[in-house]
Amino acid sequence: MALVKEVDAPREPHARRRLEVFNPATLARIGEVEVDSEDDVRAAIERSRKAFDDWSHLSFRERASYMLKVRDTLIDRADEVAETIMQDTGKPCTEALMMEVVAACDPITFFAKNAEKWLKDEKKPLHGVFKIKKLVLSYRPMGVVGIITPWNFPFLLSINPAVQALMAGNTVVLKPSEVTPFVGLKLAELFAAAGIPEDVFQVVTGDGGTGAALVGGGCDKISFTGSVATGRKIAEACGRQLIPCTLELGGNDPMIVCADADLERAANGAVWGAFCNSGQVCISTERVYVVEEVAKPFIERVVELTNELRQGPEIDGDSDLGSLTFPPQLDIIERHVKDAVDKGAKVLTGGRRNPAYEGYFWEPTVLTNVTHEMQIMQEETFGPTLPIMVVRDEAEALRLANDSRYGLSSSVWTRDKTKGKQLANQIRAGASVVNDCLTTYGVMESPFGGVNESGVGRVNGETGLKSYCHVQSVLTARIGGKREYNWYPYTAKKRRTLRRAMGLLYRSPIGKLLGN
Repeated sequence: MALVKEVDAPREPHARRRLEVFNPATLARIGEVEVDSEDDVRAAIERSRKAFDDWSHLSFRERASYMLKVRDTLIDRADEVAETIMQDTGKPCTEALMMEVVAACDPITFFAKNAEKWLKDEKKPLHGVFKIKKLVLSYRPMGVVGIITPWNFPFLLSINPAVQALMAGNTVVLKPSEVTPFVGLKLAELFAAAGIPEDVFQVVTGDGGTGAALVGGGCDKISFTGSVATGRKIAEACGRQLIPCTLELGGNDPMIVCADADLERAANGAVWGAFCNSGQVCISTERVYVVEEVAKPFIERVVELTNELRQGPEIDGDSDLGSLTFPPQLDIIERHVKDAVDKGAKVLTGGRRNPAYEGYFWEPTVLTNVTHEMQIMQEETFGPTLPIMVVRDEAEALRLANDSRYGLSSSVWTRDKTKGKQLANQIRAGASVVNDCLTTYGVMESPFGGVNESGVGRVNGETGLKSYCHVQSVLTARIGGKREYNWYPYTAKKRRTLRRAMGLLYRSPIGKLLGN
């Protein structure tokens, strides 16, 4: 059974396509959603553009007031939202509440509080002869932002970029994954209940065709979180339209365990970093490099902790691992594990679909004897697998950690924090964490994004917030007069004066005083 399948529609000229959605943990039918057509999407964008005029002219405090109402509405409906997330994704209710609902309150509050400070006009000091002018940088909203979000964290990864775009003064059209559409619709309900002005935040539902319509429909920026393959298509489409895009794509994040690491903390971190959300995290720990001096006790403890995990459909909060959300991931995991075993890897625990349940469950799996010739070490598995490779020393660990076409996040585990920082800086990744994991995205002050095939641009932090604006330079002449010296007419005297001025401006004490 497919998790999402198209409903047979009556053969009418203008009949709408519909998608039927199922709970991936129980395979129970959740309901149906309409597929918005290209015309529907363009109409939504047009409504959004009309709403932009009023929304962009509100003060930061007025926009913040609306965002805080969204937060308070979310708090009041937290259990209802978590239930929707759980049904759409198959994750445990506690995980849905902790990693999505509670986690969403922070960016709403943070950007409501800090947007004005980061986006207010900036006066910039000038150098040299330009000291006679005044420069002010203004951060102006772009217009309509199209946001396309994935199925692994459908609530958090929708509301976080939306709040940043909205606080910057833009309006938003959100397209959630067709795998988890009811989470997107629930978010629209929250915004409406909070009294957000009409058409400032809209949701369109559907499959890839709906997403393509949003990308090509006339938005002023696209924010996308998802696969590398789709990210390439979006980048190409945005390039043709000469509009910016932010792409947060895949990862294959390394974990380096040094000989001086706190092994109990490192083992616990490895297990949570690999199996949180059943491994369906873009910054999950997908490959571990442990120095041989401590490899045996580290691996033994990882296996012990993994065997303590409870997996299954949610019943009264007693599950640690839920199901996979997207059925094709099961095939990818199975292929990667089989490839590893065929090439000499050893499965220490797990290694198969969980036969106890009808839903899309894969047992948490720990492997050793892995090499970089295996798919599981080179590709993004996006499932509950933890391959561990024993290395001679930290230098080998670094070399192997950087042997990847990805570069999203990474972690280093050592009692020497100075060494940890130095090692982290040598990993080619957009982010790195010392003695922790899965935290970078949640730190709102920190810009988040990848290098290589892991993406383009940043979300979060001042950098991410400003990416939803275009920078306008406003230069004002401090001194009046009929004309500037460099204007017409050109004369021989002016040429001689300019020639003498070069030495004065750039080779004399006067030039240094002017900042040249």
